[in-house]
Amino acid sequence: MTETPTPDRKPRQGPVLFELGEEAGPGLRPDEAPTVPDAEHPMPEGRAMQTVATLAARPPSRLGRWFWGLLSALLGVVLSVAAWDFVTSLLDRMPLLGLVVSALLVAFLLVLLAIAVRELAGFARLKRMDKLHHMAEAALIEEDLGAARQVVGRLDTLYGDREDLRWARQRLGERQEDQFDAADLLGLAEAELMSVLDAAARVEIEAAARQVATVTAIVPLALADVVAALTANIRMIRRIAEIYGGRAGTLGSWRLTRAVMTHLVATGAVAIGDDLISSVAGGGVLSKLSRRFGEGVVNGALTARVGVAAMEVCRPLPFSRLKRPSVTGLVKRALTGLFGGS
Repeated sequence: MTETPTPDRKPRQGPVLFELGEEAGPGLRPDEAPTVPDAEHPMPEGRAMQTVATLAARPPSRLGRWFWGLLSALLGVVLSVAAWDFVTSLLDRMPLLGLVVSALLVAFLLVLLAIAVRELAGFARLKRMDKLHHMAEAALIEEDLGAARQVVGRLDTLYGDREDLRWARQRLGERQEDQFDAADLLGLAEAELMSVLDAAARVEIEAAARQVATVTAIVPLALADVVAALTANIRMIRRIAEIYGGRAGTLGSWRLTRAVMTHLVATGAVAIGDDLISSVAGGGVLSKLSRRFGEGVVNGALTARVGVAAMEVCRPLPFSRLKRPSVTGLVKRALTGLFGGS
């Protein structure tokens, strides 16, 4: 800081040192400096995936629940009365045709009942998988070998009809009696069973990331990228749940999607940062060549993040011996050669 001259004192001659404080940081290298924003070529933001996450994670309001509940009840009563009046009047005028329509109506009600039972079964499977995951976590924390053996037994029952896990179940059954520690036993179960399922889940994540990136980069229609991202993510989360044994219905898939998106929004995982842009294959370069290509790469990366979160939610065992899939690796494999080898 320069000094103000006074009548009795002359200004200091020579260089003046300005203290910058601790904001600059000691020993900051040029490669560690923050990226300078480019006004002409702004970095891609992944707006489609951020919109999808916000919409899926938004909690329904109480007024909205009352509205849809009352509307469903009102429509149900109106349709039921109208169908009853139609069938009874048809029976009076044309008995044979009335019987045919009555049979069709009964068949339709049976189909609705089957759909409801399937949805309830899907919710039950998801609840069973969540309970199994919590049991495994508690066994690891408390180092309870008995609880760990119970978890392994339930896993064997869960995957008893899976032909792709037959050899893995046999190897686990041959070696589990030699394990006398909860962490070792669950680690063995994870290495034998989850490795096969993790590989299948990674394939689904890469396919969804590739699809979202392609649609975002190619389709110029407004909201088309949002619809494509929402559809691809719901399908991906449902397939991941099926891979791990938690097959869900339509309502169960939407509930699972909301749970995954809520977790991502709460942890800030859908926020775009320079680390994600630099880790994706050429995201910044693509944004300068084409804004749509850059958005596609980032949307694909965010889809991969959603997929990894879905694995953590749907997996019956927490990641312990096996490593959690890397978002960067998933995106590189999914997008290799998609945008000119970037």
